Amino acid sequence: MSNIRVKYNTYEFDKIDIHLKTLRDKQEYDNEKEQELNEYGISSATWSLFGVVWPASQVLAKYIKDYDVKDKRVLEVGCGIALSSHLLNSKNADITATDYHPEVESFLNDNSALNKLKDIPFKRTSWSDEDDTLGKFDLIIGSDILYERWHIEELASFVNKHAKKKCEIIISDPGRGNHAKFSKIMVTLGFSFMQFKPKKTDEYLTKAFKGQLIKYTRE
Repeated sequence: MSNIRVKYNTYEFDKIDIHLKTLRDKQEYDNEKEQELNEYGISSATWSLFGVVWPASQVLAKYIKDYDVKDKRVLEVGCGIALSSHLLNSKNADITATDYHPEVESFLNDNSALNKLKDIPFKRTSWSDEDDTLGKFDLIIGSDILYERWHIEELASFVNKHAKKKCEIIISDPGRGNHAKFSKIMVTLGFSFMQFKPKKTDEYLTKAFKGQLIKYTRE
């Protein structure tokens, strides 16, 4: 991947610093990956989206930093650069990450090493994959994963497949307008939900966050 440019940033969570290597910007594209693009159905326009830290990802990480994850098995869905996973890894949480993009694992491992932390278990999988071996989780998290309306049913099915009977799901949604459909499906699967505005986002985001956090619970 020598033909793409990267950058390094540090994200602060009280006394915890998370250092991340990311793509320099959303314009980066590895033109040597044409065969990979065809294999995975990823367009050149969307190739870079995995490799930057989005506002919704920062909102999720800020919310999850003090969350009780003791003795919980945690899954980050559509992790991308996986800011929340690295933060939880720094707190010795039992965290597993998933994404469909084939370049995610390389960045995930590089950033674990950058932070001098153990590698985060990772599974490259799609939400329609019925054969993964991830198992069940107590807490499932994701940021900006409600981005395509036609993916909502697949996502709900994937989340439900990996949710224990008693499970919490936390999604940071920037306001793409698809949360209502997702929430309706989750209710049919036995979850209740609440949505709320994150606090003090102006302290770490350069623009106002127009979205919300949504928490689903099944007892």
